[in-house]
Amino acid sequence: MADANEKLRSEFNQWAAAGRGEEMENHHVSIAEQTIARMGLRPGQRVLDLGCGSGWATRTLAELVEGGPGVAVGLDISDEMIFRARAASRYVENILFAICPADEIPWMDEYFDRVLSIESFYYYPDQEAVIRELFRVLAPGGCAFILINLYNENPYSLRWVDQLKVPVHARSENDYRRMLEEHGFAPVTVEHIPDLTPTPEHYSGVWFENAGELRDFKQIGALLLMAHKPEAERKK
Repeated sequence: MADANEKLRSEFNQWAAAGRGEEMENHHVSIAEQTIARMGLRPGQRVLDLGCGSGWATRTLAELVEGGPGVAVGLDISDEMIFRARAASRYVENILFAICPADEIPWMDEYFDRVLSIESFYYYPDQEAVIRELFRVLAPGGCAFILINLYNENPYSLRWVDQLKVPVHARSENDYRRMLEEHGFAPVTVEHIPDLTPTPEHYSGVWFENAGELRDFKQIGALLLMAHKPEAERKK
């Protein structure tokens, strides 16, 4: 697993150097905004951004929970991504960043009220270990919001599997729901979040044959898993 995590670190360090961390904000802003709106964040809450990249979503979370003990924590395996996130967030007082693999979250038990993960979960080599860590660090009654574009019910996304330079998981909605429930989350609810950004009349990228396919991909939408940690888990 250490070797797999090092491959991830190396790949995303290269992404950071190429400016792709900041690029992700433009690619994912619509689905991210819709997801954050569902999180019900309030001043004083503690929120984790897992796989934060350059920290663009972490800064939004920090603004929404500002006040009292409210803090947003961004974690990423890429030290280059975290370097950029810290630089861009240097004037935000209630924000912290740390470098770590997703299956070794360096935080105390039951600390966070909410967890957000945008377009990173399918990269994690041991997803079940990550789920165990999320369950550990979430406070009872808290919720993890896992947003992914690569899943079986969106066939366009499966084209990425053989093209990406690191292994990824392609699972179904039911696979993810079952995995989360097996590790204690209940209830686990699922939504599809469409990308509401305008589709250009002509498409010239590499992932789709034409603008029509891109439009279909956006309408199918990203998979949002909302995994709640039961109140009954609160320690005595």
